Parts: sequence; structure tokens; C-alpha cells
Amino acid sequence: MASNSVTSTIEEAVNGVFDPVAEFLTKWVFYETDFGVFPTPFPWIVGWLVVAGVVFSLYFGFVQARRAKLAVDLVRGKYEDKDDPGEVSHFQALTAAVSGTVGLGNIAGVAVAVTIGGPGATFWMIVAGLLGMATKFVECTLGVKYRDIHEDGTVSGGPMHYLRKGLAERGMSGVGKVLAVGVAVSLLFFTFFGGNLFQANQSFTQLKSVTGGEDGIFGNSTGALLFGVLLAALVALVLLGGIKSIANVTSRLVPAMAGLYVTACLIVIGVNIPALPDAVSEIINGAFNPEGVAGGAIGVLIVGFQRAAFSNEAGIGSAPIAHSAVKTRHPVTEGLVALLEPFIDTVVICTMTALTIVIASTPSWESAREAAAAGEGPGDGVTLTSDAFETVLPWFPYVLTIAVLLFAFSTIITWSYYGLKCWTYLFGRSRTSENIYKVLFSVIVAAGSLLTLGALINMADAMLFLAAVINIIGLYLLAPVVKRELSSYLQHLRDRRAGASGPGGDGVSEPAAKY
Repeated sequence: MASNSVTSTIEEAVNGVFDPVAEFLTKWVFYETDFGVFPTPFPWIVGWLVVAGVVFSLYFGFVQARRAKLAVDLVRGKYEDKDDPGEVSHFQALTAAVSGTVGLGNIAGVAVAVTIGGPGATFWMIVAGLLGMATKFVECTLGVKYRDIHEDGTVSGGPMHYLRKGLAERGMSGVGKVLAVGVAVSLLFFTFFGGNLFQANQSFTQLKSVTGGEDGIFGNSTGALLFGVLLAALVALVLLGGIKSIANVTSRLVPAMAGLYVTACLIVIGVNIPALPDAVSEIINGAFNPEGVAGGAIGVLIVGFQRAAFSNEAGIGSAPIAHSAVKTRHPVTEGLVALLEPFIDTVVICTMTALTIVIASTPSWESAREAAAAGEGPGDGVTLTSDAFETVLPWFPYVLTIAVLLFAFSTIITWSYYGLKCWTYLFGRSRTSENIYKVLFSVIVAAGSLLTLGALINMADAMLFLAAVINIIGLYLLAPVVKRELSSYLQHLRDRRAGASGPGGDGVSEPAAKY
């Protein structure tokens, strides 16, 4: 009891200090407006992210559709060269980045979206996910183009590098430096409290709930601390190995956990297969003719876009940090690989969750929809998803616990790498600097099972989307660079097919190698 009292005192003190700052940032970043035309207000940051997806889709001629096959070929290693500079393969870079986005949002967040917006929100999630693919393509191409390859072969990349270097090339050196520091600070703050503490806390909460709650083995502060220390030790072991270690873990973990989750979805859908056509019809009709949803069709669109934007993180600037470590001489190859990320996260996994909930149509979901229509809260998203699976798989809460733990672990280790690169950009790459970061990160992991620190988590969410404001400004200014990279690489492929590539028949043609 004394230990619980201590943690409560710490939480109250921290929240008391950061509450005013968190409240200000949250109100500004997630400020809701109807822009004078919509019947329902929504966070302007969602519009900022979605408009970027539309602009880049048009500017690059819907590259996400036209170059999808090439993207898959690159992930399969069709054009890989083991002598290319970098640390990890295209597949490993993709899984490392996906592990940072696939998580509780895909399980709980989607349930909340289809509760507030009805089944039709799923349609707009898919649309927003497809648009986000173009944004991800742009930022990850720039991440590789402007990365730093150090003497020991390790790589540093991300928005802080392409904002500084890219804008300097455009004669805006001072602006680039300020924006680079701003995005590094924003992503680092989210690393500690959103990509770390929140994930540890939520995974512990789910574990405690299936092991007897307050009366179970993890129902006291000792059990919480034991879980936190064990999780911190596992994270530290992976973090010490750098991106190669993280990529080795995520390249096995992400396909396994995604496969486990999607398989469970398919089982529920398969058992209820006669209901599938009606569910699809509900999703399509609900996108344009919703019933009982505030704001009507526009309200559904807003809910769907918001869920997709918050889930796949396209435009945030985090993914380019992982993708920058790829082995390649052509920056645009990783941009093409990266555009698959929102497809996997939003179009596939979020849609599978939504379909499962709509098809199961549990009493708890119907009640939550009625409550949401009456202006009450949408309820606990994880519970609604769990109830949907439980209609076919009574033991699913245990599977869900495993999924949550895997999602949380993979998210933590990926964000640990993102944070490290932001930290070293701000404080230098010395061994002492890196070790301080790793110790600090591991301590926060251990504390995550004991503390919630709501103000810091709210502030972290705001900082993450503040990074998107900074990042997308840079993407607009540097989009012509990406267009040149794409044209150069496509010409290289044409030369290669015609037998006109560099030495050895598999090299890089001279014009394409100059960036």
C-alpha cells in the first residue's frame, strides 16, 4: 500500500506540473474547426495530414497504385545488392517501421471509430490510408537521400536531417536548422511518453486484467514492478544491438503478430461468412448514408480520416528514421517500399478489425453505438474488439493479451531507435550520450507499469502531431527532389532491362548514381 501511495504522489506531482502545458498544446494541435463549411467540427491537424496525402497523390500521379508491383518486388529483394550502403534490407526496414505504427490503435482505436461513426467510418479509413501511402513515399525517399552514413557503417536519418540539408540546398539554411531541431524535440518527447511509457502501461493493464485483476499475481505494485523490470531488460537487450538487432526482431515479430491477429479476424469472419455481404454493404452505405451519426456523412468521413491519420503516422516524420537505414544506392526505392506501410497498417489490419466488429455485431457494440449517438462516450475500445472475437473464440482475451504484449514490445523497441536518433542529433553521437539515453529509456519502460502520467501522455500526443506540422512543410518544399529521384530510378530500370546498366550487369548506371 505504501508503494501505491508513493506512485500516486509522483503522478500527482508530475501531472500538476505538466497539466497546463499539456492542456495548451492539446487545445492548439487538436483544435477543432468546421472551416466554415462542414456541419461537424474536427481537428485541423487531421485535415493537414489528409490534404498532404491528396496533394502528393496528385503530384506523383498516384504512385501508390501505379508502382505497387515495383514496391512489392523491392520488398522481396528482387533488386537488392548486398554491397549497397546501409544496415538492413528493404524487408527489415519495412517491418521495423510497421512495428512502430501497428499497435493498440488498430485494436482499440478502430473499435471506437466504428462505434462513433458507424460501419461507414471503415470506408473512409481505407481512403485515408490509401492517400497516406503517397505521403509516406515522399518522406521516406527524403530520409534515405539526406541520411548520414558514419565511418562505422551505421546510419542516421529522418526529418531532422532532410529538413536541415534539403532546405539548405534551397537557400533556407536557417529555417531548415530551426525546423530540424523542432521536429527532433517533438519526436523525442513522444518517444519517452507515447512510444514508451504508454505502451508499457497499457500492455501491463491488459495482462493484469486476464490474470485475476486486482486479486491476481500482477494486482499489486510488486507484480507491476516485476513486469516493468522484465520488459525494460528485454528492450535494453534489443536496443543495445542497434537497428540491425531491432530489424532482426521486428522482421520475425511483425509478420508473426500480424498473422496471428489477421488469422483470428478471418476465423470470426469465416464462421459468420453469410453475414459478410451485409457487413460490406453496411460499410459502403454507411459511408454516404449513415444513421444516428452526428454530422451525417461528413461526420463519418471525419471519424474515418481521423482514425487512419492517427494510426499509420504518414507525414509524422517517424518512419523515415527506420527506413533511412536501408541498404540501397537509390533513395526512391525505400520510398516505394515505405508506401506499403499505411496499406498494411490501415487498409489491411484496421479494416480486418472493423469487419470483425461489424460482422459480430455484439450487444456491447450496439449499446456503445446507442450511447455514442446520445452524446455519451464510446466505451472501452479493447473490450468491444475482444467481445467481437469472443463470439467465436471464447478464449480470445488471452490471445488478445499476447497480441497487445507483442504490439507494445515491437512499438517500444522501434520508438527506442527513433528516439536515439533524435537524441544523438540534439546531443551528439558520443558513447556517453548514447548510454545516457539508453539508461533513461529503459528506466521509463520500467516505470510504465507503475505510472500513467496522463498529462505527459497527452502532451506527447500533441508533440507527435506538432512534428507533422513541421515535417509536412518540408515535404512540400522538397517534393521536386523526390520527383527527380523517381524519374532517375525508373530510367535506371529501363536501362537495366535494355542491358545498359553499369558494370556487372547489375550495377548502378552513372546518371542514376549521382544525387
